[in-house]
Amino acid sequence: MKVLMFGWEFPPHISGGLGTACHGLTLALQKSHVQVLFVVPKLYGDEADGRLKLIDASSVPLSKKKSLATTKTLRSGNYTNNSRRDEPELQQSFGTYLKHINIPTALAPYHGPDQSWPHVKDLRSWNYRFYPPANESRVFVEQDTSAGKTGRETEEKNPFYPFSGNYGPNLMDEIHEYSDVAARISEKYSFDVIHAHDWMTFLAGIAAKKKTGKPLVVHVHSTEFDRSGEDINDLVYGIEKMGFTEADRIITVSNWTKNIVNSRYKIPEDKISVIHNGIIPKERPQEFAFPEIGSHFVTFLGRVTHQKGPAFFVEAAELVLREFPEAHFIVAGAGDLLPHIIEKVAQLNMSASFHFTGFLSGDQVDRLWALTDVYVMPSVSEPFGIAPLEAIQGGVPVILSRQSGVVEVMPHAIKVDFWDTRAVAAAICSVLRYESLSHELRQNSQRHLQKLTWEKAAGGVKAIYHELTGKR
Repeated sequence: MKVLMFGWEFPPHISGGLGTACHGLTLALQKSHVQVLFVVPKLYGDEADGRLKLIDASSVPLSKKKSLATTKTLRSGNYTNNSRRDEPELQQSFGTYLKHINIPTALAPYHGPDQSWPHVKDLRSWNYRFYPPANESRVFVEQDTSAGKTGRETEEKNPFYPFSGNYGPNLMDEIHEYSDVAARISEKYSFDVIHAHDWMTFLAGIAAKKKTGKPLVVHVHSTEFDRSGEDINDLVYGIEKMGFTEADRIITVSNWTKNIVNSRYKIPEDKISVIHNGIIPKERPQEFAFPEIGSHFVTFLGRVTHQKGPAFFVEAAELVLREFPEAHFIVAGAGDLLPHIIEKVAQLNMSASFHFTGFLSGDQVDRLWALTDVYVMPSVSEPFGIAPLEAIQGGVPVILSRQSGVVEVMPHAIKVDFWDTRAVAAAICSVLRYESLSHELRQNSQRHLQKLTWEKAAGGVKAIYHELTGKR
């Protein structure tokens, strides 16, 4: 069995759980004798695992030069969110065709557009990745190393798309370019099934399907309703709806997400399969030495966006400090709300009790778990949530939002409604006050964590491949 898989990021170059999930799943599929051809927009040369066949879309020559000025279309059905609004311009864009409209805005994979983002120079400290301004011209380059002609602009045949491999103002351009390259790749390699992860790759998956006739699986790690609530981006919604409609099977990471795909996108339940994420086992947590800076460390780890509920974490912290004035609160991550959250903490006179680390990865996260007494995930809408599994693996008790998918597989975690900050604060105080409760949460959760493997997830995915292809 061979699968052509489209992703948008791969360790160590990740911005959230998507890249981590793709890595874990692909390694497990390889172990179960499924050959994975994993395509990403851009490879950096230091990707995590040499056992995988990684394909760099930036190095795939096109059959002829194409113009970015040309409106890109993909024949489809009606993929508008007509239940929300009726706008003639959007009707025209998403009616008979899905058309690409150039919008000078920052679109990210996990949260919606934010027209108010400051200039790049003001955000560097928040660990964003940066891109050329949306109105900056983009050129095709031909990879020709002869006579010192590396990276030159070309009008010759076989140009290459200059993917950034990130997210930003040119994301919509790159998504459509990625679909062009996907069609080219699908002609070059032999495979049995196509697998596309999240909306950024759905057009690529559809293009490969239309070119080859192979069955398409789309994997939903997050929806536009998770990222943006009710104020969704219709372009993103349209791509998601088209991917769900054109797919032969949809995989969601939880029943929470399955219900959203069914109710919000009107996709039949029997087309959707739930396969929960897993976690790659680690050795026993390392021992770290820390300076004496206080006690009772409570951690928020994730993107600092509305979806993740950082404001509710801050509100709960204010209540906790009334009972545990020596407590410290760590906000580990970056996102569009980070300046606002820092300002909110200052307004509440809690700056001395808060620590903002920015984006962490690798050993930095391990050190964080070694310091943490309790991890809180107050997400407004969380399709799954890999960070709690990593916290449990690191020996940390967790408090989870009921509005998440991970609660479906973690019966021994404390569960609260994200908006009920009093309940969140009470749960934090209980864990800090009672060592017996903290110990029980850690032990029971770690025991249950052993059942959540990527091998189990890969088995479910492989069964779907077999069902669609008839191969064993």
